[in-house]
Amino acid sequence: MALLKVKFNQKKRVKLAQGLWLMNWFSVFAGILVFSMGLFLKIELRKRSEVMDNSESHFVPNSLILMGILSCAFNGFAGKICYDSLDPAKFAKWKPLLKPYLALCCVFNMLLFFVALICFLMRGSLESTLAQGLKNGMKFYRDTDTPGRCFMKKTIDMLQIEFKCCGNNGYKDWFEIQWISNRYLDFSSKEVKDRIKSNVDGRYLVDGVPFSCCNPSSPRPCIQYQVTNNSAHYSYDYQTEELNLWRRGCREALLNYYSGMMSSMGAVILLVWLFEMSVMVGLRLLHTSLESIANPEDPECESEGWVLENSLKDTFKSALENLKKLGKFNQVEAGAEGAEGEEGGKTPAITTVS
Repeated sequence: MALLKVKFNQKKRVKLAQGLWLMNWFSVFAGILVFSMGLFLKIELRKRSEVMDNSESHFVPNSLILMGILSCAFNGFAGKICYDSLDPAKFAKWKPLLKPYLALCCVFNMLLFFVALICFLMRGSLESTLAQGLKNGMKFYRDTDTPGRCFMKKTIDMLQIEFKCCGNNGYKDWFEIQWISNRYLDFSSKEVKDRIKSNVDGRYLVDGVPFSCCNPSSPRPCIQYQVTNNSAHYSYDYQTEELNLWRRGCREALLNYYSGMMSSMGAVILLVWLFEMSVMVGLRLLHTSLESIANPEDPECESEGWVLENSLKDTFKSALENLKKLGKFNQVEAGAEGAEGEEGGKTPAITTVS
């Protein structure tokens, strides 16, 4: 029994073709939207590529850009088919291409659904990328005189100001690295010498943070140096007092920003996928209703359209049988080639008569 079997007359076929033509052009605009989202996400990721450890995060925007281009191409072609289906003479040239085209549409829709899922599942990969990238970026914060790294201080400062964050996981991350350049240290000072000698790596570590960690909304002037020294500041206890530094780490801030953006894009792509599926089903109904016309010379006669010629279960069984036959055919061919090779390898016996 055919799946979604529908009876059509000429009027219904014309309405279906016209409706599909309109839906395909809406899908073209949806493809432009998907392409634009991918381009926007790629630009946003490129802005902060210095604090990302690898390029895996660009898989999502690249996929969106590709899906957008394919959507425009597929739906533009389908719109032309629907327009020509109103004229039997013009539609005749498209008949041999419709089945392969519908198969490609199925593959395209599966890829589109896969990209939508990836948008929701990229959070874990993005988190590890940001964690390592921010850690490396903070190490290079002091290298303002090193070619290739001199921009890192500005990048980190702008990032912390824009996203209202501090450090990788929090402000205490700055206590574990030397973020002050050696050119600004007085090595004749006893305090500087003692701090450098106090750790194995010979780094100048302080319980302070860059100015970009300061919260301008705080009523108290920013305490960015000697953060853990209560006696250095009047009426201050860093363990109990609400510090005037950003408490949230930049990894969490960026992760929430990008994952929220990707989740919104994933929801939009799922809606586009549902729309594309309805267009594909409509195109299949139009294709089968036109092919099942009993008398092509009488376009006003009734016909039947369906999505699958048999039930879903029977279609699945026949597909499995075809795959098995294909596998057996390949085995037979391989066996025949092997037999030919063995026969070719045999040398005829030569008898000598003395």
